[in-house]
Amino acid sequence: MMHATTGSMTNRPTHRLLTRVDSIDVLRALTMVLMIFVNDLGSLTAIPGWLEHVPAGVDGIGLADVVFPAFLFIVGLSAPFAIQHRRSRGDSDGQLVGHILSRTVALLVMGLWLVNGEYIDEAVTGLKRVVWNVLACGSFILIWNSYPNTTAKPLVTGLKITGWLILLTLAIIYRGEASGRFQPHWWGILGLIGWSYLVGALATLIARDRIGLLTLIWLFFCALSMLAKANLLPSAIRLIPDAISGGTLAGLTLGGALTATVFRACLDRGQTQRMTIGFVIASLLLIGLSIYTHPIWVLAKLGATPAWLFLCSAFTLLAFTALHWLADIGGKGDWFRALKPAGTDTLLCYLIPYFAYAVVVLAGLHLPAVLLTGGVGLVKSILFALLCVWAAGRLNQFGIRLKL
Repeated sequence: MMHATTGSMTNRPTHRLLTRVDSIDVLRALTMVLMIFVNDLGSLTAIPGWLEHVPAGVDGIGLADVVFPAFLFIVGLSAPFAIQHRRSRGDSDGQLVGHILSRTVALLVMGLWLVNGEYIDEAVTGLKRVVWNVLACGSFILIWNSYPNTTAKPLVTGLKITGWLILLTLAIIYRGEASGRFQPHWWGILGLIGWSYLVGALATLIARDRIGLLTLIWLFFCALSMLAKANLLPSAIRLIPDAISGGTLAGLTLGGALTATVFRACLDRGQTQRMTIGFVIASLLLIGLSIYTHPIWVLAKLGATPAWLFLCSAFTLLAFTALHWLADIGGKGDWFRALKPAGTDTLLCYLIPYFAYAVVVLAGLHLPAVLLTGGVGLVKSILFALLCVWAAGRLNQFGIRLKL
């Protein structure tokens, strides 16, 4: 996943030189902490319903329903900075396309293996679900770790090959529910991010900082979202993955890419206050669109409705704007230093819970009921999220850092 690099903007460098933004790293870190937190809520009882996902078919939104779209928006936010950074190093458009495709494939592979773990028949496969997940996540690290330059190249090659062989073996021995073979039941969270990233990054590459063109592409996918929910799309379009053809997920990522492009242009011209006003107005308009489309297609994450697209885009845009003033202009990025690994090695943070849950299950550990109930349980879940961030930071120190 492309992401921006840490760097203060108090000196207002031009967007041609700016390759990292503190506020994006902070927003990404906060979003990842929330993602781990809400994913752990399933272990709790007697907690407020507004924290959890709204069930399928229900009109509404909970905290858990805004985390994933926020991450998609951030993927788009990061793309213009990452592409500009690679261009500054001399990468051609062809090399950039190759880089985008390789990252997309990596995310699809991870999503595919993890989602098959959700449907595994443990008895027939001969593996517990948590063991499957550990082997898969361990393979991801072997394949996509950013090994230190001092590591011998034959060793790096051997580790990567080992990772691929483990994944291949898992796919061969896999048996799912009703004796199903290894297959894309759905693409999983990482796979959906991969498809959305593909659209957002390619659109950013094509637009080349042309705000008007990127706006048209974003509007196209917003319209696609509405047409899809109105069942007005031709059946042939179903050959395209729904994360793209459905319009909604790609629209979230494109909204982030458009925001970042405007952001860079305004910084270049010293128009921070005008940009802030524009972002607030844009957020209000998005909320208005959500309200307008809500009666037509309801508000639902699992339905990937237009109202959900517009509302979550508005929330994330407002959060980014506030963090820009706090971290970039106010210089308070250090307030979030403890969360840094979640902002700079987000993928590793996402994988850590799979290892943690495996330890708990395989060791036969059981937390007391008091730690899984109500407010105490919520404290447990947020501490667990912070522990995962700390673990990722420690692994970084030992040379384990995922880079797609």
